[in-house]
Amino acid sequence: MKSKTMDNKRGNPQSPKGYQVNQFFKKIFMPHLFWALGAFIFLLVTVLITLSLPIMVRYIVDGYVFNIETGQKYLFISCVLVTVAAFGTAIRFYLVTLLGERLVSDLRQELFEKIINLSPNFFEKNLTGDLVSRINADTTLVQSVAGSTLSLAIRNTLLFLGGIMLMFSTSIKLASFSLLIIPLIVFPLLYFGRFLRKLTRQTQDKLADSAGLASEYIFAATTIQTNSYQDHSVAEYKELIEDSYFKSKTRVVARSIMVFLIIILVFLAISFVVWAGLKDVESGSFSIGELLQFCLYSLVVGVSVGAITETYGEISKFLGALDRIGEIFNTLDPVEEPNDPILMKTPINGSITFKKVKFSYPMREEFSALDIPKLTINKNEKVALVGLSGAGKTTFFQLIQRLYDTDKGSILIDTYPITKVSKSHLRQQIAYVPQEPVIFSKSVVDNIRVGRVNATLAEVERAAKLACAEEFIKDLPHGYNTLLGERGLLISVGQKQRIAIARAILRDSPILLLDEATSSLDAISENAIKMAIDNISGDKTIIVIAHRLATVKNADRILFLEKGKIENEGSHKELMRISNKYKKLAELQFL
Repeated sequence: MKSKTMDNKRGNPQSPKGYQVNQFFKKIFMPHLFWALGAFIFLLVTVLITLSLPIMVRYIVDGYVFNIETGQKYLFISCVLVTVAAFGTAIRFYLVTLLGERLVSDLRQELFEKIINLSPNFFEKNLTGDLVSRINADTTLVQSVAGSTLSLAIRNTLLFLGGIMLMFSTSIKLASFSLLIIPLIVFPLLYFGRFLRKLTRQTQDKLADSAGLASEYIFAATTIQTNSYQDHSVAEYKELIEDSYFKSKTRVVARSIMVFLIIILVFLAISFVVWAGLKDVESGSFSIGELLQFCLYSLVVGVSVGAITETYGEISKFLGALDRIGEIFNTLDPVEEPNDPILMKTPINGSITFKKVKFSYPMREEFSALDIPKLTINKNEKVALVGLSGAGKTTFFQLIQRLYDTDKGSILIDTYPITKVSKSHLRQQIAYVPQEPVIFSKSVVDNIRVGRVNATLAEVERAAKLACAEEFIKDLPHGYNTLLGERGLLISVGQKQRIAIARAILRDSPILLLDEATSSLDAISENAIKMAIDNISGDKTIIVIAHRLATVKNADRILFLEKGKIENEGSHKELMRISNKYKKLAELQFL
């Protein structure tokens, strides 16, 4: 069953449902709820103290007018409260900031684990740079909100609500006047908030697109330069950045207008309230301390509203980032793990059976990539796959490793259907050397140990020797401890291939898949590799893909593929007799 969870535009994954905030809190936030509750308690204490200070100011001012000793007492109490509030704020800052760091660390780990386990179908439709942007840039926005903005938003909301209630307790008349203006403040906040969230999401998408494009072009910098493609690539990148700038500019203008309106409205409201309050003081129904208390609460409410508008913009960014992160979490892997996986009896024999297998790639469903009604590869048999490019040889390997699932039919290892076995357990039984070997920016020994991470140095050296890699490894500056650089830039393509072969030999799995494993080797090294493969052929099932027929001439059986089907099979001599196409290939190569 093919996944429909991703679009075909610039590789942006599409989740089946939006990633809701409650999903984020359940998955990432809940394990650290204790820290969050601790921070909230200290936040509540500091809010209560902040709301009590205007009352202290009232008593201090009225005490100065009516009873100086009372004013001095409340001044002392205020100093104690401010000290407690400062201590509580420091503890809250520590807890919230650390919580933000912990959340973003967990989120990045979860994201990376999800991405690295998705099947090739996902990576066919998504740019690497975009995925890296989601892991780094989008999670940084989550850290910013969880580590400070959310705390400030809760604090200012509590100050706003508490300030409103205490304004009413001080003067119902003045508070009623103040509330008349609040809907005029809230309306633009809500309207612009939705608009800002949409613009923020668009900006992040454009930035992700530019990151994906930059990653792709930088990766292929040599190809760009040798084809004089620099100007076009720069123009394409510039267009995406300018689009991002335009969206950001629109968002900044909208936020500026929102802030302008709110400041004007809040100032007018406070001015009107102060004017009305002075009239009450003049009439004797209100003390100067009470008026000052009310004005301070009005100021608290006004500042809180202004701060909420700022945090609302940050939270809009957070929600946009959460949507993009959620698209990854909600992406359905078309190659699903079985609900109740079978554990194969190890060591396995290594026989492989195809039964009525049909497969088409998700991006090219109209073309049949492989169609094999019946095929059995026996235990310890060495089988070669031969055919023109696009015949289905690499697809054959991908289906055995369950990087894709068949559309119809089944594949069995021994007697076990591979769809009933966990992907990890299945792949432990298979060693694979790709046509284009991947070398990591690690040392030689660590690159070979990718095949088996707990291998000893002696085992690594033995594998390197069998792969004819020992000689060039010893010539490297630090031997097996030499760092090979990004994508193995320090060594040649042929040397990369020998590292990959050593990796497969070290893995020591019952099934060995070699995809053009000797294509980049010189004649001497190629012959040495063939001897190494022959040395380990006795107890392994080996399937070899090769365009160079000299590599597969001594195979037990050769399968000649064309357009995803097995046209002929047999030994080299048999195929030379019964297949004109194979014979033509052989004659061209054996001149």
